[in-house]
Amino acid sequence: QVQLVESGGGSVQAGGSLRLSCAASGDTASSEFMGWFRQNTRKEREGVAAIARDGRTNYADSVKGRFTIAKDNAKNTLYLQMDSLKSEDTAMYYCAATQRGSGLPPLLRLHYSYWGQGTQVTVSS
Repeated sequence: QVQLVESGGGSVQAGGSLRLSCAASGDTASSEFMGWFRQNTRKEREGVAAIARDGRTNYADSVKGRFTIAKDNAKNTLYLQMDSLKSEDTAMYYCAATQRGSGLPPLLRLHYSYWGQGTQVTVSS
């Protein structure tokens, strides 16, 4: 079992930055992939960025060059640095983890078993 708690959301103007954090507890050493997802009222939950145990990363095209995913294994914490934010980045952001998988870190929600409660990000234009 893995427990995930997100923080760092808030309101920011377009062009600004935010850093989300996800504190993991439980059987974190067995997590093969961790990722960030987002969902607003108009869309399905979509993958934003994912990272493998060995540090390989994968990003959605919509955030490439603007968002950076990273993890601190000593602190059991996952981060999402979000720069050059746009109004369309407004959403609830969720942290996720899975103990299974191989290859490219997945961005589909069906691959993930553990989820946090989410943190809201609002970008005003």
